[in-house]
Amino acid sequence: MQEFNQDKELFRLIAAGDEAAFRRLFHLHVPKLLPTVQHLTKNAAVTEDILQEAFLKLWLSRDKLPEIENPYSWLLKIVYYQCFSYLRHQAVHHKAMGIIAERQSPVSAMEEDMVFNTLMRTVAEAVQQLPPQAKRIYLLSRENGMKIPEIAGELHISPNTVKNSLVRSLQSIRHYIERAGHFLPLFILWYFF
Repeated sequence: MQEFNQDKELFRLIAAGDEAAFRRLFHLHVPKLLPTVQHLTKNAAVTEDILQEAFLKLWLSRDKLPEIENPYSWLLKIVYYQCFSYLRHQAVHHKAMGIIAERQSPVSAMEEDMVFNTLMRTVAEAVQQLPPQAKRIYLLSRENGMKIPEIAGELHISPNTVKNSLVRSLQSIRHYIERAGHFLPLFILWYFF
């Protein structure tokens, strides 16, 4: 209970822009979070990046901190989201390489990385081509990890509108990717992008 109260107080101070409180929170929780992230990613460098990214998100969202009822659970949710985003991108890379391997002769690891990076750039270009509202919905879903009801609440629109927008955006992205000469089944696009 004492740690819970300490977290609440640190969140309150961080919300007011207190960098010392932010550092205290970081040093308090990183040792607890580190083993979990390391276990999930199996990569020390990625673990560091994920923890830094999670705390950066916390700092950037500091205006919302006073509303958070359970600070550690909220922080843990951010860390898990970062881990699963990393793992999802790893899975996309492996899946894309599997599809490419089936269609082409064996390629080197460097060529695989180039193809994957090109594909990721093409997806980013496709996202930039979306209408502003569709792009915002897509980014809230894919980059912020928000669920359809959360996006609907944030944008003051119906969940059906959000869902329909995501479906249209994914189809548009797929067509853009195909026009660029890549093949990516819609289910992969839905799941990974």
